[in-house]
Amino acid sequence: MNAATVSHFDLYRDPYGVWMLRTADGEQHSRVTVVRPFPISAPSESVSVLSQDGRELLWIDRLADLPGPVQEIVIEALTQREFMPEILRLVNVSSYATPSVWHVETDRGVTDLVLKGEEDIRRLNAHTLIISDAHGVQYLICHLPSLDRLTRKQLDRFM
Repeated sequence: MNAATVSHFDLYRDPYGVWMLRTADGEQHSRVTVVRPFPISAPSESVSVLSQDGRELLWIDRLADLPGPVQEIVIEALTQREFMPEILRLVNVSSYATPSVWHVETDRGVTDLVLKGEEDIRRLNAHTLIISDAHGVQYLICHLPSLDRLTRKQLDRFM
């Protein structure tokens, strides 16, 4: 059983791997979800712990302010929930008409994704894109200008 304890809350997993929260007043909450309110623009800032029905139970202003062991438990809960590979390079695109299959290199390895349409590419700001594939997996491009020339050129054809 993993556990994180500070004076105002305990976050831990029960023997079945379910995240639990015990608040300062001793109230126990089962099946909590730990989320980043701003996962792209401020990933190391605030963290929220939500009840099973989505009600906020706990707000953590700054992840960095938590003691080391507590921070590790919170990050473990976040990592278990979050999955957004970062695209580092487009290796190959099957077609410039959609749907198309993209062979990409990500921070988690090489994979193929299916782009259903241009509307599945969302620009968050001048440098950041989120691409949703046909299976609902979201991919992140953090800094568009830092990508290689060929990747940028291929992306331009879809935007």
